[in-house]
Amino acid sequence: HIQDPASQRLTWNKPPKSVLVIKKIRDASLLQPFKELCMYLTEENNMIVYVEKKVLEDPAIANDENFGPVKKKFCTFREDYDDISNQIDFIICLGGDGTLLYASSLFQGSVPPVMAFHLGSLGFLTPFNFENFQSQVTQVIEGNAALVLRSRLKVKVVKEHREKTTVQNGIEENGVVSANLEKEVGKQIMQYQVLNEVVVDRGPSSYLSNVDVFLDGHLITTVQGDGVIVSTPTGSTAYAAAAGASMIHPNVPAIMITPICPHSLSFRPIVVPAGVELKIMLSPDARNTAWVSFDGRKRQEICHGDSISITTSCYPLPSICFREPVSDWFESLAECLHWNVRKKQNNFAVEEEE
Repeated sequence: HIQDPASQRLTWNKPPKSVLVIKKIRDASLLQPFKELCMYLTEENNMIVYVEKKVLEDPAIANDENFGPVKKKFCTFREDYDDISNQIDFIICLGGDGTLLYASSLFQGSVPPVMAFHLGSLGFLTPFNFENFQSQVTQVIEGNAALVLRSRLKVKVVKEHREKTTVQNGIEENGVVSANLEKEVGKQIMQYQVLNEVVVDRGPSSYLSNVDVFLDGHLITTVQGDGVIVSTPTGSTAYAAAAGASMIHPNVPAIMITPICPHSLSFRPIVVPAGVELKIMLSPDARNTAWVSFDGRKRQEICHGDSISITTSCYPLPSICFREPVSDWFESLAECLHWNVRKKQNNFAVEEEE
């Protein structure tokens, strides 16, 4: 039985009480929508509103006396310091696609449903218009909305932890002769949940990147070029599309592998089943290191012996639809990417019968 994407609906076991409002930072045009939304949530719906502390540090909000009573009701948090993962019923994003990616990064386990308003520059992942926000938010609170479960990637980075030792004339402090200035002292392991893509590239080096890609332990290819993109279906319309990949609907269970400017005419993007384990490492004979980033963040260097393991996460991001998953996606293709937009060919003029 193949599940119909339109059958995924938002249902609440109990009425939602807490909402996280994420606002794009340093955007003056979002201040008024942010204030209107927060006042509606606190005064009309009696919701507990969580807001990031740096959002309230904006002078335009901090100095607004009329907004003061509302602001006192907020619960605040700081990224990387406070854990709010078990305190949020749903999320509202105000901004562009970046706000949704940021919301994803805050929840490394299960993610509450996300309602994203289009107030940014592109808005492929943000289907809601802010003009009628009251009725739309009320529908979500009542549980009357369609959902699309956007799969994420679970990424594990294992680094050979190296420690530099103080060497004088080739002799360490303890008197032992040293031929190498670095010693391996264990491994450093980092984990990330990624909504769009993992990008491995050559960084500032002028040489081609040279990385090996393994699938379930088998070497499938070596990437020689500017790098490689490993993306979710959601990320297929982002960097991967710009690099020439196909666009995949978010309900398709898949992982896409797309080369960035490969030095090979036959290296085409490929789609592999969700759930496989990919592993990316520097090739043994690579001239330079590589760099990796996760949804454009946490950029770091990858050296020989380090590895990046990627598979489908068991924690997708539930994205609330404006209408339903299929029509929302095609409307985004037409509106944001102008997919297959061209001037139509004229039909033949029918000559009138004499």
